[in-house]
Amino acid sequence: MSNYAIIMAGGIGTRFWPKGTSKMPKQYLKVENEKYSMIQETYNRLEDIIPHSNIFVVTNIAYKTLTKKHLPKIPEENIICEPFGRNTAPCIGLSCIFIKQFEPKGNVLVVPSDHIIEDKNEYSRIVKTGLKFTAENGGIVTLGIKPYKPETGYGYIQYNTSKYKEISISSDDGVVKEKVYKVKTFAEKPNLETAKAFLESGEFLWNSGMFIFRVDTMMDEIRRFLPELNKSLHTLEKKLLSNDFYKLLELEYSKIKGISIDYGVMEKSSHVYTIPSNFGWSDVGSWDEIFNIKPKDSDGNYKKGTVVMINSKNNLVINDQRISALIGVEDLLVIDTDNGLLICKKGESQNVKEVVDYLKRKGMDKYL
Repeated sequence: MSNYAIIMAGGIGTRFWPKGTSKMPKQYLKVENEKYSMIQETYNRLEDIIPHSNIFVVTNIAYKTLTKKHLPKIPEENIICEPFGRNTAPCIGLSCIFIKQFEPKGNVLVVPSDHIIEDKNEYSRIVKTGLKFTAENGGIVTLGIKPYKPETGYGYIQYNTSKYKEISISSDDGVVKEKVYKVKTFAEKPNLETAKAFLESGEFLWNSGMFIFRVDTMMDEIRRFLPELNKSLHTLEKKLLSNDFYKLLELEYSKIKGISIDYGVMEKSSHVYTIPSNFGWSDVGSWDEIFNIKPKDSDGNYKKGTVVMINSKNNLVINDQRISALIGVEDLLVIDTDNGLLICKKGESQNVKEVVDYLKRKGMDKYL
């Protein structure tokens, strides 16, 4: 049984305006360092786990050329182009019918293209554990992140701490046994009090949005819980190798209801497991997250570009071209690009999406 990977790269990342735009979405930006874009970092993490010929990318048709430029090692036929976004369930289902033509029971890792993972060795170990588990047992494994604070910006996974299966994994210390736990429930993003209760219980993990499963397992679950999507996938599968496949894909996608794999499958399935993980994960979902992960000076400031700070503390300033000066201010996020200027109070950057929505309503697409 071979291992495959699906990199989901169709999002725009509206919370990263004005740097992330419809022409240059978040996954193609250099966020973690100045050497690699986020999608390149994602690919680099997979190289010692999955052969590059078995790595697939699902993106919007508008980003095909950009994806080829950032990931030249991936075969062009492994870049699957959606005509428009329909959330993660159609994205994963579409990928599965591509992989199914090579291996109907292929083992699959699904990852977003725009997350940061600090401990690549631990990540690799956890992923290999999950891949071995699904190869031997079926089911769906979701990678749960051990929480260290009451976070309200993530969904949560509740797992049964006493119900697990052990998987034998080879390591530098010999063969070790890893535990894979049965999932009880999924929870939406909580308020602060609920997040505190989740943390105190010791039964909850952050939902990372990374999954492992066999193709046949996921297709069975889609058939059971998402019959309309399954019907469209069956139609597409019959025309997969035809010249008019992408025309048919656009037609079927116009019928498909957008739904997340979490809501459509994971929350309903009785075959979901999790591996509690601690590999320095962040979904980098806002400018606040960027501030959290970046190194600061003695005044708690992070500066990129030509920046002057006077009597200013705990600010993030990213300046692409001209000089920026801050005097006597604290706790600001300032992002200045040729596309626009954002000045935001720390803790409010999740609301940047509202700016993008406003620009869309007003027809100001040249800024998006």
